[in-house]
Amino acid sequence: MPTTGSPTWPNTLRSAITALLLALAAALLPQPASAQGTGLLAVPHKSPFNCGKTFYANNWSPGHNPSGSLDWQDYGGDDINGETVRATASGTAYFYDAGSTSYGKWIEVRHSDGSRTRYAHLATMVRSAGGSMGVSQGTAIGTVGSTGGSNAPHLHYEQRTSSGAVDTSPTVDGVTVSLGQKKAVTSTNACSGNPHTPEEVCGSGYAVIDSAGLTGGTTYLLYNSGNGYNCVATLKTTNVGSASSMSAFLEPQGESRTTDSGSYGYYAGPVRRDAAGQCVKWGGSIGSSSYTSPFEHCD
Repeated sequence: MPTTGSPTWPNTLRSAITALLLALAAALLPQPASAQGTGLLAVPHKSPFNCGKTFYANNWSPGHNPSGSLDWQDYGGDDINGETVRATASGTAYFYDAGSTSYGKWIEVRHSDGSRTRYAHLATMVRSAGGSMGVSQGTAIGTVGSTGGSNAPHLHYEQRTSSGAVDTSPTVDGVTVSLGQKKAVTSTNACSGNPHTPEEVCGSGYAVIDSAGLTGGTTYLLYNSGNGYNCVATLKTTNVGSASSMSAFLEPQGESRTTDSGSYGYYAGPVRRDAAGQCVKWGGSIGSSSYTSPFEHCD
């Protein structure tokens, strides 16, 4: 017979009771904001525009679908049509085209915490519909337009939680825009400290059509519709002004590759080639970080 005192339990029963008690304790602990479905996003977002650009963020209410989405529009006479659209946080971008309805040309970026952002009514996208690419905060992904169910150029923008719910009070660049509010937001996105831009490096008439993030910067592919030339430039975002190994290259399909490489403080390139109607392979490097595209952009 056992002596008096604590009862002796079989090991399997003791383990089961312990697991049950731990589960009950966990259930009583406060849950993270995202698990509670409050609409808060753990990923900080910047404005979807170039550094220093100011536009109105309109959180229309009622009547905007979905409720809580933002319409970015002109501010102070600055025309938003054709503006470069940049990822507000890093993640994987997926490209879609709804034609003349709904979002028109649109992109969803899925972020590390499971949340998502959407960018709609775009004039152009850096990948064809059905494609995807990894993006850093500030990566150029398209340009503002008026495709789909839009009656004037603007950017439709949404922040969604991991459950898919729209955050009705999204925050960009530290500015929270709640339902019914309209606020001017100045972008700090892609403010690398580099005084140069890929458009400046390549010259007048060139516009960014693709980009790839590198450790310490970005390599860009640009196109000039006026003369049919492509251009590649690689720009630093860290150690700006300090000379280090960099490169940029461009290779029209069936032709030789042109490369600019050296020890530079700000950028490598520009590398310009006539490639109208040709597929191109392009890319660049900063130190040991490099990117090489497949043959693409064949229009």
